Amino acid sequence: MPLNLTTALIALALLVLVGIVVQGLWKARRIASRSGGLNVVVGDEPGMRREPAMGGEQMARTQAELAATPSTRADGRAAPLRRSVRLDALIDAIATLGVDAPIAGEGVLPHLPGANRAGTKPFFIEGLNSETGEWETIVANARYGEFQAGVQMANRNGPLNEIEFSEFVQKLEAFAQAIGASTDLPDMLETVARARELDAFASQHDAQLVALLRADSVAWSVGYLQQIAQRHGFVAGAVPGRLVLPAIEDGAPPVLVLSFDAQAALADDPGQAAVRELTLGLDVAQTEELVEPFAAWHGAARKLADDLDAAIVDDQGQTITLHAFSAIHAELTRLYEALSAHDLAAGSTGARRLFS
Repeated sequence: MPLNLTTALIALALLVLVGIVVQGLWKARRIASRSGGLNVVVGDEPGMRREPAMGGEQMARTQAELAATPSTRADGRAAPLRRSVRLDALIDAIATLGVDAPIAGEGVLPHLPGANRAGTKPFFIEGLNSETGEWETIVANARYGEFQAGVQMANRNGPLNEIEFSEFVQKLEAFAQAIGASTDLPDMLETVARARELDAFASQHDAQLVALLRADSVAWSVGYLQQIAQRHGFVAGAVPGRLVLPAIEDGAPPVLVLSFDAQAALADDPGQAAVRELTLGLDVAQTEELVEPFAAWHGAARKLADDLDAAIVDDQGQTITLHAFSAIHAELTRLYEALSAHDLAAGSTGARRLFS
């Protein structure tokens, strides 16, 4: 019996969705560039370095320029300059919502979307406080004369796609209808194109340093391993088999992550569980250059290797030499400069969001 029209449309929609998911998985970034055998910078082709390709003028404009660009009201007058709390025109597609008269926050809060995500992309809604003239997270004891919402255009899951954009719009329009607001939405095709450009830039400037510490002789017990790591400033992480070197800044991501077999960490007797390999990682974009995370990573690798009688190797089992460490440092310096030039300096809010 031939399929009816409804069934055919459902099947077609499922095929489109599966295609997008497969494409997203295929494009999932992996550490590709190498320096001295050690994984360093993500790119389309191993070993190649490309200059930023952000779509001409779109990414040539800095955050300062974007912040200094006045918005325009419906009557054509320039609106006063106001900074957003969380939204960033470099990485968010922003929609505005207008209301006829200021609305109390307590009347808005019940209508905010339950989940601030569209697919794999976070989005935020902010209100313009009628008294202070500042954008802020919506609270009950304030009145708001305008709203704006933004969905992040790219992260490590890839660029914002049409389905995610449509989900964002659907949630935003339901919110707008509930509070009686009109919406001014960005164009979907233009937004998706910008998202792909941003993702291309991110994929060419993403860096995670990973060194393996392998036991030269006897294996380590979990208890002994934890004792040595704590001696060098590491503390227990949120999941088994993970120790972190915390950042000085409250709420910041850890500077370094030391991980090992989670099954060993969950053993009934940690003193007897044997571990022969550790992974020491540094997520470059998450930590600002001023705190010298590379020096912390290199130093921790050498000190841990000495104390544990371990060799420092890459994922191919090749020893990481001092020359390789030096080459990696030089490459990172260029990477830091490229990120800063686009107002996405390592450790900044924008960089932490984009490279997450």
